[in-house]
Amino acid sequence: MTELSLLIADDWADYALLDSGDGRKLERAGGYAFVRPEPQALWRPRLDSARWDGADAIFAGQSGDDEDAGRWRFNRPLPERWPMAWAGLKFLSRPTPFRHLAFFPEHSVHWRFAKSRLAARAPGAPPAEVLNLFGYTGLASLACASAGARTTHVDASKKAIGMARDNQIEAGLAEAPIRWIADDALTFVKREGRRGRRYDGIILDPPKYGRGPNGEIWRLEEGLGELLDACAAILAPGGFVIATLYAVRLSALSLASAARDAFGAAGTWESGEMCLPHASDDRLLSTAIFTRGSGLSGALLP
Repeated sequence: MTELSLLIADDWADYALLDSGDGRKLERAGGYAFVRPEPQALWRPRLDSARWDGADAIFAGQSGDDEDAGRWRFNRPLPERWPMAWAGLKFLSRPTPFRHLAFFPEHSVHWRFAKSRLAARAPGAPPAEVLNLFGYTGLASLACASAGARTTHVDASKKAIGMARDNQIEAGLAEAPIRWIADDALTFVKREGRRGRRYDGIILDPPKYGRGPNGEIWRLEEGLGELLDACAAILAPGGFVIATLYAVRLSALSLASAARDAFGAAGTWESGEMCLPHASDDRLLSTAIFTRGSGLSGALLP
């Protein structure tokens, strides 16, 4: 029987979830406060309306299926971007047109996991090779690079890769061995398989829907199984995999079953929900589902 667990991103100093409720969340990122849509927040807020209305910026969503659609309303001028840090890893935050702040704080639970797996490698082993798919602004890539891994970062958006490279400089990792690749994730993974490439760790955070740089169309529920199979074919023996989904129609059990079907049941697996703690009370806000495994059998080397 698969037991589900909660991963709580409680290791932040520069970020805090101040309150949530009525389909929104009030957050602090650096020295600024933001209000953004949050469909998981079905309860009532606990802070008074003045705290919410006094946020530096509020993202007003539009009705419809696209939860990222809408626009920011700024109550006061903000810098284009500002510095932040997690566990000594420096990066830049900014309000993006799609309601995000250029990072996902709940993913710190996976950055810790990846760094611990990399630190557990045998003394004298060659540098680990890590593949980060749908890598966005690169914090997972930089966390792995800071732990000594040779990292390949893949994203279909050249703009996102540009932000990731800015973060590389901000983090002081300009000389780290990171490959920045603008490509369709599935196309890239299949090509790596034909080349016989193997990775010691694979991280993926696929969207519900997306387009590759050459017009490739990605639909999560249609393509996830094929992507997991392709990743399993390039995972080195003893490697780790981390998969995160924000698709609310899929359960953590479904993701766990799909991953074990692709990578095999060997190794240690953990699945469940990723959560953010509130700064002043004991509530947890669930943001995504995940599965991750380590010590997996991996593909046999040719």
